[in-house]
Amino acid sequence: MTRRKGLVPALCASVGILVCAPAAFSQSGTDVYAGDWPDYNGNMAAQRYSPLDQINAENVGSMQIAWRFATEKFGTSAEFNNTSTPLEVDGVLYATAGDTRNVIAIDAATGQLLWMWRPQEGERFDTAPRKGAGRGVAFWRDGDKARILAITPGFHLVSLDAATGIPDPEFGENGIIDLFDGLRNAYADGYDDVDIGSSMPPFVMNGVAVVGPAHRVGMRPRSKINVKGDVRGYDVKTGELLWTFKTIPERGEVGFETWLDEGVNFTGNAGVWAPMSGDPELNMVYLPVESATGDRYGGDRPGDNLFANALVALDITTGERQWHHQLIHHDIWDWDNPSAPVLADLPNGRKVVMQVTKQSWVYTYDRETGEPIWPIEEQPVPIGDVPGEWYSPTQPLPTRPAPFDRQGVTEDDLIDWTPELRAEAIEATKRFRMSDNVYAPPSLSTAADGTVGTLSLPSATGGANWEGSALDPETGVLYVPSRTALAVLSVEKDPESDLAFSQAFGVRVPRVRGLEIIKPPYGRVTAIDMNSGDHKWWIPNGDTPANIANNPALAGIDLGRTGVPTRAGVLVTKTLLFVGEGVGGGNGLYVHDKTTGDLIVKIELPNTQTGQPFTYEHNGKQYVAMFVSGSGKPTELLAYALP
Repeated sequence: MTRRKGLVPALCASVGILVCAPAAFSQSGTDVYAGDWPDYNGNMAAQRYSPLDQINAENVGSMQIAWRFATEKFGTSAEFNNTSTPLEVDGVLYATAGDTRNVIAIDAATGQLLWMWRPQEGERFDTAPRKGAGRGVAFWRDGDKARILAITPGFHLVSLDAATGIPDPEFGENGIIDLFDGLRNAYADGYDDVDIGSSMPPFVMNGVAVVGPAHRVGMRPRSKINVKGDVRGYDVKTGELLWTFKTIPERGEVGFETWLDEGVNFTGNAGVWAPMSGDPELNMVYLPVESATGDRYGGDRPGDNLFANALVALDITTGERQWHHQLIHHDIWDWDNPSAPVLADLPNGRKVVMQVTKQSWVYTYDRETGEPIWPIEEQPVPIGDVPGEWYSPTQPLPTRPAPFDRQGVTEDDLIDWTPELRAEAIEATKRFRMSDNVYAPPSLSTAADGTVGTLSLPSATGGANWEGSALDPETGVLYVPSRTALAVLSVEKDPESDLAFSQAFGVRVPRVRGLEIIKPPYGRVTAIDMNSGDHKWWIPNGDTPANIANNPALAGIDLGRTGVPTRAGVLVTKTLLFVGEGVGGGNGLYVHDKTTGDLIVKIELPNTQTGQPFTYEHNGKQYVAMFVSGSGKPTELLAYALP
């Protein structure tokens, strides 16, 4: 049942509210129910769902490449990695490509380049902390006026005419806004460059473009002082600054009391580098806020540190906080909120927002009030012994759903394919601390007990990460890709920083005979019924990689399907679940029965899925498309369709 553009109201009247309720999450004059893909995650609710079903279980195995678009010549050098998701509106794809983040428009049926806009930022580009293609663009339309909005590597917000790519002269200064203007602590660390940018597109809803910032990776920050990650809302027509939400509050503001000394003044980060989501009827935008400076040590910022690691709901018109909930107090694990909160009108009648996290939980709330759907309990957690560190004695733990990946490390997690391998794995862990508590804190690389760090699951890259999850609005089932990769939480004094401690150099995750020391699976997708909070099923993400399958120590052993330690890109349609292997994985695109998880077909891509898969319909034909990258081959945008 391919949905024709312009038929949404009639179809909604005929099929009922459960199928059509998500249409409220689009205001651009188009949505996934019209066969388009107008938002980064499909719709403003970040569901990564489309009702298209021309491609189904019976014919998906016959899909062929309809066209391919190479991005090798975009930017200053050949592009070998692109993790963006294009938009599709009325037969045109809008995407970003190249290290300079060129904005391009492509014919959705043929792959022909229609126009390109190239930012030219000079030194701002040279010193930018977030170069590269980024994750995409935003689309906005008001009558005949349609605009593409993007954030450049040098941290400018640009509004382009969707038909021509020409900057809008009525927006900002000749179509561009300098996002350096108004920053707090911009040069307070004494460096000449500003540690701020963004890889994500702005979030556009109800006439407001919301910009969240990103910083350099903070495992070994150059200073305990950094620019603050304030979130700002701009008039989408004119570029006028409407509001600023301070993720690190000032004296007299809510949250200031959670910072216990002057660290609130100089601490930075706490940005929103992940994509956002919103409810246009409630007029709320939902912010997944990251951690504060630095990722492994917080002794210079004692206290719970609101609004770091919080889910914050704002009135998108005014920027006023409607509610918030902090998911981690005083983060020292680098477990930023990594993905767009997913909104849904569930079949059981609840209107929810779901935050998928690196530590492998789904925190679930009433999206209007912020009340937890299931209890979230403050539970005691281990206290560490790093000098000068401040530790929260408790953390908020969801009671449902259960974690979607492993948490904590004990001997039970170590490989046992053979007695010899298990003995070697146990021996390899003797230099490290281990705990079954997910919040076991970092420890010194030169600890008094002779250990060199703490083994941790999940790692700082998840669990879940920016790929997020997909929600089927018809059933209320959430599909979460995750990875199981061991990390070492080890800190030492960095002589080049004024921070007391940061991630230690040279302390590596232990391995034996070239193998991970923890049991598989190393990547998975979990289906969770969000009506009840029950897990329905899980499947490995990817086949057993060659370095495991061909390892001499495992000769003759039935390994099963181990999956790969990457995070899948997922897409849900009327009947199917599409699962790629993600950055660092292989070339497989796996198509599953979304109800059971059973594999229908594996499609060999020309390269690894790195951009999120998405789907659209144009001129009666459904396409499934994605960026593929890696393996030393330049990036391509591929579109598949039935022959």
